[in-house]
Amino acid sequence: MQRRDFVKKASVAGLGAIAFSAQSYARILGANDRVRLGVVGFSDRFKYSLFPSFKIASSELNFELVGLSDIWNRRRDEGKAFLEKELGRSIAVYPNNEALYASKTVDAVMISTADFQHALHTIEAVQAGCDVYTEKPFAETMADARAALQAVRASNRIVQIGSQRRSGANYHEAARFIQSGAFGPITMVEMSWNVNQPGRWRRPQLVQDLKASDVDWKRFLLNRPYEPFDPRKYVEYRLFWPYSSGIPGQWMCHQIDTVHWFSGLPHPRSVVANGGIYMWKDGRKNADTLTVVMDYGPLDDLSQGFQVVYSSRFHNSAGGTKEIYYANGGELNLDKNTSSPNGGLAEAEAAAMGLPANLLAERSLQGEKTEAGANTGSDPQTNAHVRNWMECVRSRRSPNAPVEAGYHHAIACIMTNAAYRTGEKVTFDEKKQEVMAGKKVFRY
Repeated sequence: MQRRDFVKKASVAGLGAIAFSAQSYARILGANDRVRLGVVGFSDRFKYSLFPSFKIASSELNFELVGLSDIWNRRRDEGKAFLEKELGRSIAVYPNNEALYASKTVDAVMISTADFQHALHTIEAVQAGCDVYTEKPFAETMADARAALQAVRASNRIVQIGSQRRSGANYHEAARFIQSGAFGPITMVEMSWNVNQPGRWRRPQLVQDLKASDVDWKRFLLNRPYEPFDPRKYVEYRLFWPYSSGIPGQWMCHQIDTVHWFSGLPHPRSVVANGGIYMWKDGRKNADTLTVVMDYGPLDDLSQGFQVVYSSRFHNSAGGTKEIYYANGGELNLDKNTSSPNGGLAEAEAAAMGLPANLLAERSLQGEKTEAGANTGSDPQTNAHVRNWMECVRSRRSPNAPVEAGYHHAIACIMTNAAYRTGEKVTFDEKKQEVMAGKKVFRY
């Protein structure tokens, strides 16, 4: 697809979905039918973020949470107790997804399982006839990403990827501003996500309590290479490849998705990365510090494009979470929610080269500034994103973050992981849809 067509279609689809009104439901066939929701994985993300967002809209949109699947007996018990207290009625629980779908009691599911499981659990769900809200990252290998993309496209199911920035009003305003041409060509993007949290993704007490008899370890592994039961890799999977890429899959996927959305480019042309475990020597295998440099632009014209620099660290929170887009005329700062002439081509510098000055006007982005930090919890973006999915389940319109958005952020994250793990400059083979580390296909 040509870039201009991609931008046009992405913009129209996204803005149309976010603008859809609840008042239109009366005109939709089946709008009064109750949608029965199942939960796949009772995680902290579901408990503290997705569920509160779901609960806000569930009565109005006539959704009912009826079932929960989790392969860990502790999570099943905790989930049942929590949901029954919150909802004031009984909830059915299932030891695995096969049993959940065999019950024929759910029309839609929310998936918040381990990073590497999202794609395969999405395949299960759409093949069972369910609409899906699936957490990011969409996939951690290209084989999983391709399989899930194919399965979703072969179904008629509504699938929303948990990239909640796509439902943030200020991000929609930023997309309109850039795609209108008023910002000018993107020349560079700087992104960071910094915390000082030795306990980030650590759960030592849960690890200590978990026994092999409490979980279905083989179901947990899915298509990953078999290895003996390890409670750390089950509970703290974000620290261990190939169960998670860590920083790319958890955090970078959110921010790099906005690059694809705003620019209309589906993935980087190339990626290099460096980092390591510099501070937290706790047995983890995924980096606690990572810097990534990506080249974006048309594949058939290497003279055009821009650079994205992404950095993240776990041992010093200075700088926090930032997303800054640069053009020759200034910057678009998603942390401050403003566009400004900061760094633009001023009159003196321009005149010396016989050029006109190029400075953007000061402006604030329309729409509420939404939380972009790393803390778990419900926020306006997630509330809007869950609601958008629920509306689209009813209207059958494309949601704000369709499966293609997840597929594209997965490519960028897999390229980053490959660059970090191999030390190679990584590219993407369009024909084969494979990530190439040097001349080799990257798989694990």
